[in-house]
Amino acid sequence: MTDPSRAPAPPADVLVVGGGLAALRTVAALRDHGYDGPVGLLGAEGLAPYDRPPLSKHLLDRTSPTWLADDLGHDLDALADEVHLARPARGLRLRPAGGATVLTDDGEVTSSCVVLATGAHAVSVPGWRGATLHTAADADALRAALGGGTRRLVVVGAGWIGAEVAGVTAAAGHDVVVVEARAAPLATALGERVGALTAPWYAAAGVELRTSTPVAAVDSTGVDLADGTHLSADAVLVAVGARPATGWLAGVVPLRAGAVPVDESYRVLGTSGPLPGLLAVGDVAVRRSARHGWVPGGHWDEALHGPDVLVRRLLGVAVDEPEAVPYVFSTQLGHDLTVFGLPARQDGVTVLGDPGATGWTALWTRGDTVTGALVVDRPRDVGAARRLFARGDLPRVTLPGSELPGRELPPDLRTLLRASPAT
Repeated sequence: MTDPSRAPAPPADVLVVGGGLAALRTVAALRDHGYDGPVGLLGAEGLAPYDRPPLSKHLLDRTSPTWLADDLGHDLDALADEVHLARPARGLRLRPAGGATVLTDDGEVTSSCVVLATGAHAVSVPGWRGATLHTAADADALRAALGGGTRRLVVVGAGWIGAEVAGVTAAAGHDVVVVEARAAPLATALGERVGALTAPWYAAAGVELRTSTPVAAVDSTGVDLADGTHLSADAVLVAVGARPATGWLAGVVPLRAGAVPVDESYRVLGTSGPLPGLLAVGDVAVRRSARHGWVPGGHWDEALHGPDVLVRRLLGVAVDEPEAVPYVFSTQLGHDLTVFGLPARQDGVTVLGDPGATGWTALWTRGDTVTGALVVDRPRDVGAARRLFARGDLPRVTLPGSELPGRELPPDLRTLLRASPAT
Protein backbone atom coordinates (compact mmCIF):
# COMPACT_ATOMS: atom_id res chain seq x y z
CA MET A 1 0.00 0.00 0.00
CA THR A 2 1.07 3.60 -0.64
CA ASP A 3 0.76 6.17 2.13
CA PRO A 4 -0.44 9.32 0.24
CA SER A 5 0.89 11.60 2.94
CA ARG A 6 4.41 10.22 2.63
CA ALA A 7 4.62 9.12 -1.00
CA PRO A 8 7.03 11.11 -3.17
CA ALA A 9 5.60 13.21 -5.96
CA PRO A 10 5.65 11.15 -9.16
CA PRO A 11 7.98 12.40 -11.89
CA ALA A 12 6.47 14.56 -14.59
CA ASP A 13 7.64 12.07 -17.21
CA VAL A 14 9.95 9.05 -17.51
CA LEU A 15 12.42 8.14 -20.25
CA VAL A 16 13.80 4.58 -20.30
CA VAL A 17 17.05 4.17 -22.24
CA GLY A 18 17.45 0.60 -23.44
CA GLY A 19 15.46 -2.02 -25.31
CA GLY A 20 15.92 -5.28 -23.39
CA LEU A 21 14.36 -7.10 -20.47
CA ALA A 22 15.16 -4.47 -17.81
CA ALA A 23 13.83 -1.66 -19.99
CA LEU A 24 10.59 -3.47 -20.83
CA ARG A 25 10.03 -4.50 -17.21
CA THR A 26 10.55 -0.89 -16.09
CA VAL A 27 7.89 0.39 -18.46
CA ALA A 28 5.50 -2.39 -17.42
CA ALA A 29 6.10 -1.77 -13.69
CA LEU A 30 5.37 1.94 -14.09
CA ARG A 31 1.94 1.15 -15.48
CA ASP A 32 1.33 -1.74 -13.06
CA HIS A 33 1.85 0.62 -10.11
CA GLY A 34 -0.43 3.33 -11.43
CA TYR A 35 1.91 5.80 -13.08
CA ASP A 36 -0.09 7.64 -15.75
CA GLY A 37 2.46 10.21 -16.92
CA PRO A 38 4.28 10.17 -20.27
CA VAL A 39 6.72 7.27 -20.73
CA GLY A 40 9.25 7.07 -23.55
CA LEU A 41 11.79 4.42 -24.56
CA LEU A 42 14.94 4.59 -26.67
CA GLY A 43 16.34 1.29 -27.96
CA ALA A 44 19.42 0.57 -30.06
CA GLU A 45 18.99 -2.69 -31.98
CA GLY A 46 15.86 -1.87 -33.93
CA LEU A 47 14.11 -4.97 -32.56
CA ALA A 48 11.34 -5.41 -30.03
CA PRO A 49 12.61 -6.61 -26.62
CA TYR A 50 13.70 -10.25 -26.70
CA ASP A 51 15.23 -12.75 -24.28
CA ARG A 52 19.01 -13.12 -24.56
CA PRO A 53 19.72 -16.50 -22.83
CA PRO A 54 18.18 -18.53 -25.71
CA LEU A 55 20.72 -17.02 -28.12
CA SER A 56 23.36 -19.42 -26.78
CA LYS A 57 21.24 -22.16 -25.21
CA HIS A 58 19.19 -22.56 -28.39
CA LEU A 59 21.59 -21.21 -30.99
CA LEU A 60 20.77 -23.82 -33.60
CA ASP A 61 17.16 -24.78 -32.87
CA ARG A 62 15.64 -21.28 -32.52
CA THR A 63 16.47 -19.15 -35.51
CA SER A 64 14.31 -16.18 -34.47
CA PRO A 65 14.40 -14.25 -31.19
CA THR A 66 12.29 -15.25 -28.20
CA TRP A 67 10.08 -12.17 -27.99
CA LEU A 68 9.43 -10.95 -24.45
CA ALA A 69 5.99 -9.71 -25.45
CA ASP A 70 5.02 -13.37 -25.88
CA ASP A 71 6.85 -14.63 -22.78
CA LEU A 72 5.82 -11.88 -20.36
CA GLY A 73 2.64 -10.52 -21.94
CA HIS A 74 3.93 -6.92 -22.06
CA ASP A 75 2.82 -4.88 -25.08
CA LEU A 76 5.47 -2.17 -25.22
CA ASP A 77 3.62 -0.02 -27.74
CA ALA A 78 0.50 -0.06 -25.56
CA LEU A 79 2.43 0.70 -22.36
CA ALA A 80 4.70 3.53 -23.56
CA ASP A 81 3.76 6.79 -25.24
CA GLU A 82 6.89 7.04 -27.40
CA VAL A 83 8.91 4.01 -28.54
CA HIS A 84 12.03 4.39 -30.70
CA LEU A 85 13.71 1.00 -30.99
CA ALA A 86 16.48 2.13 -33.37
CA ARG A 87 17.57 5.37 -31.69
CA PRO A 88 20.66 4.54 -29.60
CA ALA A 89 21.86 6.89 -26.89
CA ARG A 90 25.22 8.51 -27.63
CA GLY A 91 25.68 10.75 -24.62
CA LEU A 92 24.10 12.14 -21.47
CA ARG A 93 23.86 15.63 -20.04
CA LEU A 94 22.64 16.02 -16.46
CA ARG A 95 20.12 18.74 -15.63
CA PRO A 96 20.64 20.89 -12.52
CA ALA A 97 16.99 20.49 -11.56
CA GLY A 98 17.10 16.70 -11.93
CA GLY A 99 16.73 14.26 -14.77
CA ALA A 100 18.86 14.44 -17.87
CA THR A 101 19.07 15.03 -21.58
CA VAL A 102 19.95 12.01 -23.71
CA LEU A 103 21.93 12.74 -26.87
CA THR A 104 21.15 10.72 -29.99
CA ASP A 105 22.34 10.71 -33.60
CA ASP A 106 19.40 12.86 -34.67
CA GLY A 107 18.97 15.17 -31.70
CA GLU A 108 18.28 14.93 -28.00
CA VAL A 109 15.53 13.88 -25.59
CA THR A 110 15.05 15.52 -22.19
CA SER A 111 13.17 14.01 -19.26
CA SER A 112 12.70 14.79 -15.58
CA CYS A 113 13.38 11.10 -14.80
CA VAL A 114 15.76 8.97 -16.86
CA VAL A 115 16.21 5.22 -16.28
CA LEU A 116 19.44 3.79 -17.67
CA ALA A 117 18.86 0.23 -18.88
CA THR A 118 21.31 -0.13 -21.77
CA GLY A 119 22.48 -3.58 -20.65
CA ALA A 120 25.87 -4.98 -21.59
CA HIS A 121 27.93 -5.83 -24.63
CA ALA A 122 30.18 -8.75 -25.44
CA VAL A 123 33.89 -8.14 -24.92
CA SER A 124 35.75 -7.89 -28.21
CA VAL A 125 39.54 -8.04 -28.42
CA PRO A 126 41.17 -5.45 -30.70
CA GLY A 127 42.60 -7.11 -33.79
CA TRP A 128 40.71 -10.37 -33.35
CA ARG A 129 38.28 -11.25 -36.13
CA GLY A 130 36.15 -13.87 -34.37
CA ALA A 131 32.42 -13.60 -33.78
CA THR A 132 30.88 -12.58 -30.47
CA LEU A 133 27.47 -13.57 -29.15
CA HIS A 134 25.26 -11.08 -27.34
CA THR A 135 22.62 -9.91 -29.81
CA ALA A 136 20.18 -11.56 -32.19
CA ALA A 137 22.33 -10.28 -35.07
CA ASP A 138 25.37 -11.98 -33.51
CA ALA A 139 23.45 -15.27 -33.34
CA ASP A 140 22.40 -14.96 -36.98
CA ALA A 141 26.01 -14.35 -38.03
CA LEU A 142 27.34 -17.32 -36.06
CA ARG A 143 24.67 -19.64 -37.49
CA ALA A 144 25.58 -18.47 -40.99
CA ALA A 145 29.28 -19.12 -40.34
CA LEU A 146 28.50 -22.66 -39.22
CA GLY A 147 26.30 -23.15 -42.27
CA GLY A 148 25.21 -26.60 -43.43
CA GLY A 149 27.15 -29.80 -42.96
CA THR A 150 29.88 -30.41 -40.41
CA ARG A 151 32.01 -27.40 -39.53
CA ARG A 152 34.92 -26.84 -37.16
CA LEU A 153 34.20 -24.31 -34.43
CA VAL A 154 36.83 -22.96 -32.08
CA VAL A 155 35.46 -21.25 -28.97
CA VAL A 156 37.76 -18.90 -27.09
CA GLY A 157 36.64 -18.89 -23.46
CA ALA A 158 35.05 -21.61 -21.31
CA GLY A 159 32.59 -19.38 -19.46
CA TRP A 160 28.81 -19.56 -19.50
CA ILE A 161 28.37 -18.60 -23.16
CA GLY A 162 31.33 -20.60 -24.43
CA ALA A 163 30.20 -23.78 -22.67
CA GLU A 164 26.59 -23.43 -23.80
CA VAL A 165 27.51 -22.86 -27.44
CA ALA A 166 30.08 -25.67 -27.39
CA GLY A 167 27.46 -28.09 -26.12
CA VAL A 168 24.73 -27.27 -28.64
CA THR A 169 27.08 -27.15 -31.63
CA ALA A 170 28.76 -30.45 -30.73
CA ALA A 171 25.34 -32.05 -30.24
CA ALA A 172 24.48 -30.93 -33.77
CA GLY A 173 27.49 -32.83 -35.12
CA HIS A 174 30.06 -30.06 -35.46
CA ASP A 175 33.73 -30.43 -34.51
CA VAL A 176 34.27 -28.16 -31.48
CA VAL A 177 37.41 -27.07 -29.63
CA VAL A 178 37.28 -24.80 -26.57
CA VAL A 179 40.41 -22.97 -25.45
CA GLU A 180 40.55 -21.32 -22.03
CA ALA A 181 43.38 -19.19 -20.66
CA ARG A 182 42.65 -20.09 -17.05
CA ALA A 183 43.23 -23.48 -15.46
CA ALA A 184 39.55 -24.52 -15.43
CA PRO A 185 36.22 -23.80 -17.11
CA LEU A 186 33.96 -21.25 -15.40
CA ALA A 187 36.90 -20.18 -13.23
CA THR A 188 35.82 -16.54 -13.18
CA ALA A 189 32.28 -17.36 -12.08
CA LEU A 190 32.87 -20.38 -9.82
CA GLY A 191 36.57 -20.39 -9.00
CA GLU A 192 39.07 -22.90 -10.34
CA ARG A 193 38.33 -25.62 -7.77
CA VAL A 194 34.62 -25.85 -8.59
CA GLY A 195 35.08 -25.01 -12.26
CA ALA A 196 37.47 -27.95 -12.64
CA LEU A 197 34.64 -30.29 -11.67
CA THR A 198 32.93 -29.42 -14.96
CA ALA A 199 35.96 -30.19 -17.14
CA PRO A 200 35.09 -33.88 -17.73
CA TRP A 201 31.78 -32.84 -19.25
CA TYR A 202 33.51 -31.56 -22.37
CA ALA A 203 34.97 -34.87 -23.51
CA ALA A 204 31.72 -36.64 -22.63
CA ALA A 205 29.89 -34.21 -24.95
CA GLY A 206 32.40 -34.67 -27.76
CA VAL A 207 34.16 -31.33 -27.21
CA GLU A 208 37.92 -30.90 -26.99
CA LEU A 209 38.84 -28.67 -24.04
CA ARG A 210 42.25 -27.00 -23.70
CA THR A 211 42.76 -25.13 -20.43
CA SER A 212 45.73 -22.95 -19.42
CA THR A 213 45.90 -22.06 -23.11
CA PRO A 214 46.21 -18.34 -23.88
CA VAL A 215 45.29 -17.12 -27.36
CA ALA A 216 47.57 -14.76 -29.29
CA ALA A 217 45.43 -13.95 -32.33
CA VAL A 218 42.21 -14.75 -34.16
CA ASP A 219 41.79 -14.39 -37.92
CA SER A 220 39.67 -15.75 -40.74
CA THR A 221 41.59 -19.05 -40.77
CA GLY A 222 41.32 -19.85 -37.06
CA VAL A 223 43.13 -19.23 -33.79
CA ASP A 224 46.82 -18.75 -33.04
CA LEU A 225 47.75 -19.92 -29.55
CA ALA A 226 50.42 -18.23 -27.45
CA ASP A 227 52.69 -21.28 -27.82
CA GLY A 228 52.69 -20.92 -31.61
CA THR A 229 50.09 -23.60 -32.37
CA HIS A 230 47.49 -22.75 -35.01
CA LEU A 231 43.96 -24.16 -34.69
CA SER A 232 42.17 -24.01 -38.03
CA ALA A 233 38.46 -23.24 -37.93
CA ASP A 234 35.48 -22.55 -40.14
CA ALA A 235 34.14 -20.27 -37.41
CA VAL A 236 35.56 -18.76 -34.21
CA LEU A 237 33.47 -17.57 -31.29
CA VAL A 238 35.20 -15.16 -28.91
CA ALA A 239 33.35 -15.66 -25.62
CA VAL A 240 35.57 -13.87 -23.11
CA GLY A 241 32.90 -12.05 -21.14
CA ALA A 242 30.54 -9.10 -21.21
CA ARG A 243 30.84 -5.55 -19.93
CA PRO A 244 28.20 -2.97 -18.98
CA ALA A 245 27.27 -0.73 -21.92
CA THR A 246 28.43 2.49 -20.31
CA GLY A 247 30.75 3.97 -22.92
CA TRP A 248 28.18 6.65 -23.71
CA LEU A 249 28.19 7.74 -20.03
CA ALA A 250 31.94 8.33 -19.73
CA GLY A 251 32.79 11.47 -17.81
CA VAL A 252 29.16 12.15 -16.86
CA VAL A 253 28.26 9.43 -14.36
CA PRO A 254 30.84 8.01 -11.91
CA LEU A 255 31.44 4.35 -12.73
CA ARG A 256 32.40 1.42 -10.51
CA ALA A 257 34.35 -1.26 -12.39
CA GLY A 258 32.70 -0.01 -15.56
CA ALA A 259 29.14 -0.20 -14.22
CA VAL A 260 26.77 2.49 -12.97
CA PRO A 261 26.65 2.36 -9.13
CA VAL A 262 23.14 2.51 -7.68
CA ASP A 263 21.71 2.33 -4.18
CA GLU A 264 19.04 -0.07 -2.90
CA SER A 265 16.40 2.00 -4.71
CA TYR A 266 18.37 1.93 -8.00
CA ARG A 267 19.17 5.63 -7.79
CA VAL A 268 22.44 6.46 -9.54
CA LEU A 269 25.10 7.40 -7.01
CA GLY A 270 27.22 10.46 -7.67
CA THR A 271 30.24 11.56 -5.69
CA SER A 272 28.07 13.06 -2.93
CA GLY A 273 24.91 10.95 -3.07
CA PRO A 274 22.07 10.01 -5.44
CA LEU A 275 21.75 12.06 -8.61
CA PRO A 276 18.18 13.42 -8.75
CA GLY A 277 16.00 11.98 -11.46
CA LEU A 278 18.56 9.43 -12.65
CA LEU A 279 18.20 5.68 -12.08
CA ALA A 280 19.79 2.54 -13.54
CA VAL A 281 18.82 -1.14 -13.57
CA GLY A 282 19.86 -4.41 -15.19
CA ASP A 283 23.26 -5.30 -16.63
CA VAL A 284 24.37 -1.67 -16.85
CA ALA A 285 24.23 -1.21 -13.05
CA VAL A 286 25.98 -2.45 -9.92
CA ARG A 287 23.67 -2.34 -6.90
CA ARG A 288 24.60 -1.61 -3.30
CA SER A 289 23.27 -4.40 -1.09
CA ALA A 290 23.31 -4.77 2.68
CA ARG A 291 23.34 -8.54 2.19
CA HIS A 292 25.81 -9.06 -0.65
CA GLY A 293 27.86 -5.88 -0.82
CA TRP A 294 27.96 -4.71 -4.45
CA VAL A 295 25.82 -6.84 -6.76
CA PRO A 296 26.67 -6.70 -10.48
CA GLY A 297 23.67 -6.40 -12.77
CA GLY A 298 24.64 -9.33 -15.00
CA HIS A 299 22.04 -11.62 -13.43
CA TRP A 300 18.76 -12.38 -15.19
CA ASP A 301 16.73 -11.88 -12.01
CA GLU A 302 18.14 -8.37 -11.59
CA ALA A 303 16.69 -7.41 -14.97
CA LEU A 304 13.42 -9.24 -14.26
CA HIS A 305 12.71 -8.13 -10.67
CA GLY A 306 14.89 -5.05 -10.17
CA PRO A 307 12.62 -2.75 -12.23
CA ASP A 308 9.66 -3.49 -9.95
CA VAL A 309 11.67 -2.42 -6.89
CA LEU A 310 12.93 0.65 -8.75
CA VAL A 311 9.41 1.74 -9.64
CA ARG A 312 7.96 0.99 -6.21
CA ARG A 313 10.63 3.13 -4.55
CA LEU A 314 10.21 5.85 -7.17
CA LEU A 315 6.43 6.04 -6.60
CA GLY A 316 6.42 5.37 -2.86
CA VAL A 317 4.87 1.90 -3.07
CA ALA A 318 5.94 -0.45 -0.26
CA VAL A 319 8.48 -3.18 -1.05
CA ASP A 320 7.66 -6.14 1.17
CA GLU A 321 9.81 -8.90 -0.34
CA PRO A 322 13.50 -9.47 0.45
CA GLU A 323 15.88 -8.19 -2.19
CA ALA A 324 16.42 -10.42 -5.19
CA VAL A 325 19.19 -12.99 -4.81
CA PRO A 326 21.80 -13.10 -7.59
CA TYR A 327 20.74 -16.03 -9.76
CA VAL A 328 22.19 -17.78 -12.81
CA PHE A 329 20.82 -20.76 -14.72
CA SER A 330 22.75 -22.51 -17.44
CA THR A 331 22.23 -25.65 -19.52
CA GLN A 332 25.57 -26.77 -20.85
CA LEU A 333 27.13 -29.99 -22.14
CA GLY A 334 24.15 -32.04 -20.98
CA HIS A 335 23.98 -30.58 -17.45
CA ASP A 336 21.77 -28.06 -15.65
CA LEU A 337 23.53 -25.55 -13.40
CA THR A 338 21.80 -23.18 -11.00
CA VAL A 339 23.71 -20.60 -8.94
CA PHE A 340 22.35 -18.54 -6.06
CA GLY A 341 24.21 -15.85 -4.15
CA LEU A 342 27.46 -14.03 -4.74
CA PRO A 343 30.49 -15.91 -3.38
CA ALA A 344 33.85 -14.21 -3.09
CA ARG A 345 37.15 -15.66 -4.22
CA GLN A 346 38.36 -16.18 -0.64
CA ASP A 347 35.23 -18.05 0.54
CA GLY A 348 35.50 -21.72 1.50
CA VAL A 349 33.89 -24.36 -0.72
CA THR A 350 32.13 -27.54 0.37
CA VAL A 351 30.84 -30.10 -2.15
CA LEU A 352 27.81 -32.24 -1.29
CA GLY A 353 27.42 -35.40 -3.31
CA ASP A 354 29.76 -36.98 -5.85
CA PRO A 355 30.70 -34.78 -8.85
CA GLY A 356 31.56 -37.96 -10.73
CA ALA A 357 28.04 -39.29 -10.30
CA THR A 358 24.64 -37.81 -11.10
CA GLY A 359 24.00 -34.53 -9.35
CA TRP A 360 25.93 -32.56 -6.76
CA THR A 361 25.88 -29.25 -4.93
CA ALA A 362 28.62 -26.81 -3.91
CA LEU A 363 28.27 -24.34 -1.04
CA TRP A 364 30.47 -21.29 -0.57
CA THR A 365 30.80 -20.18 3.05
CA ARG A 366 32.41 -17.45 5.10
CA GLY A 367 32.55 -18.97 8.58
CA ASP A 368 29.07 -20.47 8.97
CA THR A 369 27.50 -17.93 6.60
CA VAL A 370 26.51 -19.24 3.17
CA THR A 371 27.44 -16.77 0.43
CA GLY A 372 26.55 -18.91 -2.57
CA ALA A 373 25.26 -22.24 -3.79
CA LEU A 374 25.73 -24.12 -7.05
CA VAL A 375 23.30 -26.95 -7.81
CA VAL A 376 24.12 -29.37 -10.65
CA ASP A 377 21.48 -31.77 -11.97
CA ARG A 378 19.52 -31.81 -8.69
CA PRO A 379 16.09 -30.18 -9.13
CA ARG A 380 15.12 -30.82 -5.50
CA ASP A 381 18.27 -29.13 -4.26
CA VAL A 382 17.39 -26.10 -6.41
CA GLY A 383 14.24 -25.68 -4.36
CA ALA A 384 16.17 -26.08 -1.11
CA ALA A 385 18.77 -23.52 -2.21
CA ARG A 386 16.07 -21.06 -3.26
CA ARG A 387 14.42 -21.37 0.16
CA LEU A 388 17.81 -21.04 1.85
CA PHE A 389 18.25 -17.57 0.35
CA ALA A 390 14.59 -16.48 0.71
CA ARG A 391 15.24 -14.28 3.73
CA GLY A 392 16.45 -10.81 4.54
CA ASP A 393 20.02 -11.77 5.44
CA LEU A 394 22.50 -14.40 4.32
CA PRO A 395 21.72 -17.91 5.60
CA ARG A 396 23.84 -19.74 8.15
CA VAL A 397 24.53 -23.47 8.34
CA THR A 398 26.78 -25.76 10.31
CA LEU A 399 29.05 -27.81 8.08
CA PRO A 400 30.06 -31.08 9.77
CA GLY A 401 33.86 -30.94 9.67
CA SER A 402 34.20 -30.93 5.92
CA GLU A 403 37.91 -30.10 6.08
CA LEU A 404 38.75 -33.06 8.31
CA PRO A 405 39.71 -36.42 6.75
CA GLY A 406 37.32 -39.26 7.36
CA ARG A 407 34.29 -37.05 8.07
CA GLU A 408 31.32 -37.68 5.80
CA LEU A 409 29.14 -34.91 4.45
CA PRO A 410 25.38 -35.17 3.94
CA PRO A 411 24.50 -36.43 0.47
CA ASP A 412 22.41 -33.38 -0.45
CA LEU A 413 21.46 -29.87 0.59
CA ARG A 414 18.07 -30.88 2.02
CA THR A 415 19.72 -33.33 4.42
CA LEU A 416 22.28 -30.75 5.47
CA LEU A 417 19.59 -28.17 6.25
CA ARG A 418 17.58 -30.64 8.32
CA ALA A 419 20.70 -31.55 10.32
CA SER A 420 22.00 -28.02 10.79
CA PRO A 421 20.97 -26.24 14.00
CA ALA A 422 21.98 -22.92 12.47
CA THR A 423 19.05 -22.80 10.06
